[in-house]
Amino acid sequence: MSIVFSTIGLVGTGAMGRGIAQLAAQSGSTVKLFDAAPGAAEAAVQAIGEQWEKLVEKGRLKALQLKSLQQKLVVVGALGDLADCQLVVEAVVERLDVKRSLFAQLEDIVPETAVLASNTSSLSITAIAAGLKHPGRFGGLHFFNPVPLMRVVEVIPGIRTAPETLDRLSHCVKQLGHTPVRAQDTPGFIVNHAGRGYGTEALRIVGESVADFATIDRILRDQVGFKLGPFELMDLTALDVSHPVMESIYHQYFEEPRFRPSVITAQRLAGGVVGKKVGEGFYKYEGGVAQVPPEPRVPEVVNLPPVWLPPQATRRADLQALIEKLGAVVENGERPSDQALIVVAPLGFDITTVAAVGRLDPARTVGIDMLVEDQATKRRVIATNPATKPAMRDAAHALFARDGKPVSVIRDSGGFVTQRVLATLINIASDMCQQGICSPEDLETAVVLGLGYPMGPLNMGTRYGSPSMLEILFNMHTVYADPRYRPSPWLRRRGALGLSLLHVEP
Repeated sequence: MSIVFSTIGLVGTGAMGRGIAQLAAQSGSTVKLFDAAPGAAEAAVQAIGEQWEKLVEKGRLKALQLKSLQQKLVVVGALGDLADCQLVVEAVVERLDVKRSLFAQLEDIVPETAVLASNTSSLSITAIAAGLKHPGRFGGLHFFNPVPLMRVVEVIPGIRTAPETLDRLSHCVKQLGHTPVRAQDTPGFIVNHAGRGYGTEALRIVGESVADFATIDRILRDQVGFKLGPFELMDLTALDVSHPVMESIYHQYFEEPRFRPSVITAQRLAGGVVGKKVGEGFYKYEGGVAQVPPEPRVPEVVNLPPVWLPPQATRRADLQALIEKLGAVVENGERPSDQALIVVAPLGFDITTVAAVGRLDPARTVGIDMLVEDQATKRRVIATNPATKPAMRDAAHALFARDGKPVSVIRDSGGFVTQRVLATLINIASDMCQQGICSPEDLETAVVLGLGYPMGPLNMGTRYGSPSMLEILFNMHTVYADPRYRPSPWLRRRGALGLSLLHVEP
């Protein structure tokens, strides 16, 4: 593959700038580094060299290549020294005025055939380019940290960006060994937009006293396969990074309820309890290791009561087979006996609502999440209602833990943890497709590579059933009159027809 840009300028040599420079040099380009801070560019070259030396030690880079690569990094002392660059990428502070001023200067320095790009993660590409004489050659090139390992790059046009500029930037990303995805110039682009629901919905669940941080993390790791739970993830990224992003996207979307931040993270940020890097966040850290509270012990129940399942229970046949496999007696009467444990499996409804509408004895009613097939999950989740007797709660816990599979017991809520978080993620992703922010395929690629999810949200919706996701959102939106759960038209149409959420209308 021929080199798209043989000489690349890099303005700003922090973590992002260093990573971009490293990749560009490895791909064969000469990279000129400029930083307004004295000594910063030189320090960046040294840091990149140390990374290459580690790659040589690991056998991922030949020793003969090291000197050649080092010669491709050139420190320059002034912006004017970037005059022969075919591409200049900025990775400076996230301030609109600073970026506008920088590009106004660069436009008078580089040739008219050169491309200018911003690595902004939160500012509008159109707004940055607003004062340029030639906005057609300007676009967004959003890398993720750490750049060498995060193999997705968002390529974003402003309103006046020329198509050939986007094509050249996309080809450059491929040359760097990464995957380009095209995003419209909207708040959060793809990755930061699509990932909003993971943390914000988990924070709402905590705020409703449904479950604690560790329980929610365990549920989402074990039931769905996320590598990190939302609170582990926020501790890793740190709240001084993640909370401002929540606020920024919320305000840029004119207070869209789906993106509403949480007072929980605002308070923790104000108190400096921001995450792993300071030794305390949602977890405390000793030697860099999270101190996670142990799981509650399984209650000892000598005699399990019989179990009665409502005729309309979700996946009733599967639920009955599971209970029988675990050794409990399932009653088959039209109504439960006075001793029976009543088990329901709602989608989107809370246990209280199901008990009240079905005229079930709330003292004996518990719920279980059957959204994910039991054989596919490493954890079961049951929920009580405010009237559930402790003895019935303990009996349900003991029953569903009988084969050794972990069980989490949560308080009543509209939808279980997994249902709420997945439905929120899938709904936001569906709305992004509805708005045309990106293609469904690029959305899936960006989320898997950029966020490390086990699969993209549209594939999640298809995997767990678009009709089920629509039902969860419809029930929560209807019962609680909460606009945060208003189903996207994209999901509503495909869910109603049982279609894949990746299905594109002809």
